[in-house]
Amino acid sequence: MLTEFGVTMIGATADAIDKAEDRQRFDKAMKKLVWITARSGIAHTMDEAFAVAEQVGFPCIIRPSFTMGGTGGGIAYNREEFEEICTRGLDLSPTNELLIDESLIGWKEYEMEVVRDKNDNCIIVCSIENFDAMGIHTGDSITVAPAQTLTDKEYQIMRNASMAVLREIGVETGGSNVQFAVDPKTGRLIVIEMNPRVSRSSALASKATGFPIAKVAAKLAVGYTLDELMNDITGGRTPASFEPSIDYVVTKIPRFNFEKFAGTNDRLTTQMKSVGEVMAIGRTQQESMQKALRGLEVGATGFDPKVNLDDPEALTKIRRELKEAGSDRIWYIADAFRAGMSVDGVFNLTNIDRWFLVQIEEIVRLEEQVAQLGLAGLNADFLRQLKRKGFADARLANILNVKEQTIRQLREQYQLHPVYKRVDTCAAEFATDTAYMYSTYEEECESDPNQDKPKVMVLGGGPNRIGQGIEFDYCCVHAALALREDGYETIMVNCNPETVSTDYDTSDRLYFEPVTLEDVLEIVRIEKPQGVIVQYGGQTPLKLARALEAEGVPVIGTSPDAIDKAEDRERFQKAVDKLGLKQPENATVTTLEEAVDKAKSIGYPLVVRPSYVLGGRAMEIVYDEIDLRRYFQTAVSVSNDAPVLLDRFLDDAIEVDVDAICDGQQVVIGGIMEHIEQAGVHSGDSACSLPAYTLSQDIQDIMRKQVRELAFELGVKGLMNVQFAVKGNDVYLIEVNPRAARTVPFVSKANRCAISKSCCSSNDRTKS
Repeated sequence: MLTEFGVTMIGATADAIDKAEDRQRFDKAMKKLVWITARSGIAHTMDEAFAVAEQVGFPCIIRPSFTMGGTGGGIAYNREEFEEICTRGLDLSPTNELLIDESLIGWKEYEMEVVRDKNDNCIIVCSIENFDAMGIHTGDSITVAPAQTLTDKEYQIMRNASMAVLREIGVETGGSNVQFAVDPKTGRLIVIEMNPRVSRSSALASKATGFPIAKVAAKLAVGYTLDELMNDITGGRTPASFEPSIDYVVTKIPRFNFEKFAGTNDRLTTQMKSVGEVMAIGRTQQESMQKALRGLEVGATGFDPKVNLDDPEALTKIRRELKEAGSDRIWYIADAFRAGMSVDGVFNLTNIDRWFLVQIEEIVRLEEQVAQLGLAGLNADFLRQLKRKGFADARLANILNVKEQTIRQLREQYQLHPVYKRVDTCAAEFATDTAYMYSTYEEECESDPNQDKPKVMVLGGGPNRIGQGIEFDYCCVHAALALREDGYETIMVNCNPETVSTDYDTSDRLYFEPVTLEDVLEIVRIEKPQGVIVQYGGQTPLKLARALEAEGVPVIGTSPDAIDKAEDRERFQKAVDKLGLKQPENATVTTLEEAVDKAKSIGYPLVVRPSYVLGGRAMEIVYDEIDLRRYFQTAVSVSNDAPVLLDRFLDDAIEVDVDAICDGQQVVIGGIMEHIEQAGVHSGDSACSLPAYTLSQDIQDIMRKQVRELAFELGVKGLMNVQFAVKGNDVYLIEVNPRAARTVPFVSKANRCAISKSCCSSNDRTKS
């Protein structure tokens, strides 16, 4: 089609893309370069596939051509699995083509991010090492940059090979990703594949180094050369032809949502299953890894135990989890060391490089030392050592069975605080004005905060997951832009490498840090912002509001008390009763017995859900008492601090979302969205219409009136989202979210009005 209309492709040509993506042509090109590739064959039919299997043997890896994320591929250990995967792969490949490779399971995997210009200048932006061995898709593997276990000779071989691959494939300009595998037993090195484009690894490499690969690639495609382009992050002091040099370690850990899909196979294979990722920066591998673990927001503060070692089945479970990798394997590795397994024992089950395993073993031994010495043994030197290895206050508190605040007060007593270093592409060789920072426990602080301008901090949403994704990042970015337009210095705190909010030029100052209480408080301590906004990043920052306020941090916009009034089911119920609004019959319970009793009076079916959740996490429709008991046993932990709400399920009702802004005096309705699917389908999974398609004007006016009443009663200042169910002529209130909702980008673009920016301006005015 491009040829038909005379469109010229720049950067990578159609032939170069085909040469890289077509497995047969790529294999031929690598052999021409005398680079070894895995024993493999191409198949277009099942008969051809079986013939290739005879040559490469089992196990083998099947990959359909022209697919992403390992879609349709897999590992076959026998003929039955082989037939199933190949049948699926042929259907999913747009060219009905499969590459069938010898198994490289257990080999070490590396990636090189390469950029080339029209004059054949090539640079390596970043080397990336997969923590997990081959057999797990790189998108599901923990990765580390720069590569930690390569010798200099191996690195130089890969560097030269990467550049040679780009030249042979024909990528004239732009960025590409070349992947290698190394046999840990023999040192045999092979080229796995190359992507003649920017990839998810390119995004990670850009955030890890501060080198904007996509931006540079676009300029190279229109004729610039690397030496002509200046490096923005150093303020033009260095050209883009300088290979980035980094004096820190970056760790990426993928985020999974298997709990959303009961019965789903949660074992990690060559087919990608993660839904997001978190990135952390530290001066050491241990610091970087522990920061990433607590940034994942899966309830972990570090290497928290997964099993009770007193359980006679504990070791059996640990061995199984190490051998058959799941999303929690990193924590089971720590449990293995707690259970007395050796580094070699863990290596034999995981094929993870011993160097990484030694790092985790040392952390476990330090945890044991902390538990043995107790709080009295945490002197200034020992606590500094622990903090330099990435231990969170919350993790130390868990080990010592004390409150997190106790550890924080101890650090205050010792005057022990992190300093902030800059990501600058040059390992501090040149000065930089770009405030892209990470924390570590050293002596010299490079933060250099500006105290001459009013500052506002925006808390991001952390890693993408089902229910809290890129929609919230849209809101964070627009908030930063609006605040900058109003003359404020903007400070962004987030740890998601996939987002625009973590681009170093989106805000005035970027802190690439976990969105946890400890990390946010330390940034507030050094920056002293006029206020912190928590309502744009979804549930992640919202849950910090109370604790931040208790520590004296000015939370602007909707107050923590107003947030709690909307999120706490009992307080919310009182507000609704006061306003006389209709709700489905409901009850708040704190025990299973209470739930069973209340369910009998309300009647089934019921919608059950905990407080302070997003994206329907742990929300279900239950149809009888057996269903209800199963839910309480498997889905939630319920207590006085974590009550569960029971709602009568309204069958055949129409669900409606309303986005609004309130400045404390006025309420503006952003949009009324009618769901196409009936109530019972989560709003995030339902198509919707704006404006409402079947709702009468009277019904819409009732909802407008109720939204205004709720905004004033709850004390909302900023964005709010209200969900209704309409059955007949009755309007039932489902819930109120005192924050940005995932519908904000849709409403903003449909109405051509950036309501998240308007909200920021209203926050500023009401604050002043």
